[in-house]
Amino acid sequence: MSTIASTPMPITNPAAPAIRPDSRLAAGSRRRTGRHALFATVSATAALCILAVIAFHGYIAWMLAHPYVAPLYSNPNEAVGLPYEDVSFPSKSGRTTVGGWFIPAGSDSSMNTPDGAFQTAALSVPPAESKRTVIFSHGYGANREETWVPMYDLAQLLHQLDYNVLMFDYGYASTDYKAPATGGHEESQQLLAAVEYAKSRGASEIVVWGFSMGAGTALQTGLVTDDIDAMILDSLFLPSPDTLFHNVTQILPLPKYPSLPLIELMLPAFTGTSFSGIPADEVMTTDYPIPLFIMHGTEDAKAPYEIAESIAANQTNPLSREWIVSGGKHELLFQVHAKEYIQRAALFLGQVHQQLTEEKIDTSLL
Repeated sequence: MSTIASTPMPITNPAAPAIRPDSRLAAGSRRRTGRHALFATVSATAALCILAVIAFHGYIAWMLAHPYVAPLYSNPNEAVGLPYEDVSFPSKSGRTTVGGWFIPAGSDSSMNTPDGAFQTAALSVPPAESKRTVIFSHGYGANREETWVPMYDLAQLLHQLDYNVLMFDYGYASTDYKAPATGGHEESQQLLAAVEYAKSRGASEIVVWGFSMGAGTALQTGLVTDDIDAMILDSLFLPSPDTLFHNVTQILPLPKYPSLPLIELMLPAFTGTSFSGIPADEVMTTDYPIPLFIMHGTEDAKAPYEIAESIAANQTNPLSREWIVSGGKHELLFQVHAKEYIQRAALFLGQVHQQLTEEKIDTSLL
């Protein structure tokens, strides 16, 4: 008799729900996948935000290094009837080229071409009749014309006072010799070259007339040369991280942190220099051996007048002076107080000339 082996049937609880063996694993896998996707999304969003912040501040740094400057609209002959020469010369560092206008004192317009200008080179020019030259040092965001000052009117005044006038563009304002703004690093080298050019034209008395950052650049330049005999400094702006950032925030309300450190970090990529090399502290504490005429307005929104007062307080030269104009605004002192502005500037120039003349006489008697 044969027997049949039977397999015992599994006993199940009819009340328990039927669960497939892999359903819990699948649910856990879906949760992990969701978390990974969320993490990846958050990470990507954060990375994009960081890149956007960096790009935004990089753009600000680029704009600081390459400010928009309107092109030249006229020239000394067209504007005020002054004959002039187109001039160009390398900066003292040799890294950039400087272009500008030289307006000889008492020059004869018959020497010029029909448009009022003739070309000249720094190493092959005749000496000017006058031995006195004023070099204009224009401000940031402007060119040699700086119409709101206005430069042409001052050039005409100086011409009448028997001064040669040298008007030139810093690299960031030049159309022919474009270079980034460097807060005074390369600009001081360009101003030094302008001083040397004036000397090559026979100048023995050189005055730098600076405006805004051009005034700050003049003071930086004065730290490294004895060839400048006096300075007139209108609305003095001294580049530093805080002052530059202050001007940025007047256009864009940015927080100081992290904006300022980011801008400082990125500027060297566009300028080749950094804030750390600007000798702001040295300028603030130096007693310059030459006469300084510092003029500033109490309502200057770009350059606090307290900085001008502090620099003026350090000066011991008997001809140095300050003129703090109540309610005066940045680089608008001439427009509002033209008569007094001219009188004060002419008096200062006359006293400087007299002092230098007396010094030369004393030297010749030794």
